[in-house]
Amino acid sequence: MRLALASTSPRRLALLRQAGIEPRQVLSPDVDETPLKGELPADHALRLAGVKADAGRAQLAEPAFVVAADTVVACGRRILPKAATRAEAEACLRLISGRRHRVHGGLCVIAPDGRRRTRLVTTSVRIKRLTQDEISFYLASGEWEGKAGGYAIQGLAATFVPSINGSYTNVVGLPLAETVAMLEGLGWSRP
Repeated sequence: MRLALASTSPRRLALLRQAGIEPRQVLSPDVDETPLKGELPADHALRLAGVKADAGRAQLAEPAFVVAADTVVACGRRILPKAATRAEAEACLRLISGRRHRVHGGLCVIAPDGRRRTRLVTTSVRIKRLTQDEISFYLASGEWEGKAGGYAIQGLAATFVPSINGSYTNVVGLPLAETVAMLEGLGWSRP
């Protein structure tokens, strides 16, 4: 059954492949990811997943299952950015240092016949208290570039995370168990 990933994130594609799923198409949904005024982090993740799925579906030449996701790192009600500058990444790291934060994964799957399912997956992540040397080392690595919250749990930052509560793959970018369950619930099956 045809499956399209509505994301250009290399992490999401790698996660699908890890689950033995090879999308026939990788779509590039061009959407505005700016939070709406007063939008809470969980609502933002869910809304963007739906918008990305719709934008991806509009790009299809023929019907297919469409998978779209959005990852939002939140400290309380505050949505942390996808770090674009070193200063932004440092601000994120200092904010989450020594505390727990949440990673909200918005997920939307649309079946070829138009049926859709959405789901929010939330993971709690604890970051140890970071030293200035650790922050400087991580910033120098460049791994933070374009990462929500200024870090990548699957990389060097793994040493900063003593515990998580919830889906690890959600923090990486796509909650695999939930994605496969939603696809199967809409009638998708492995080839």
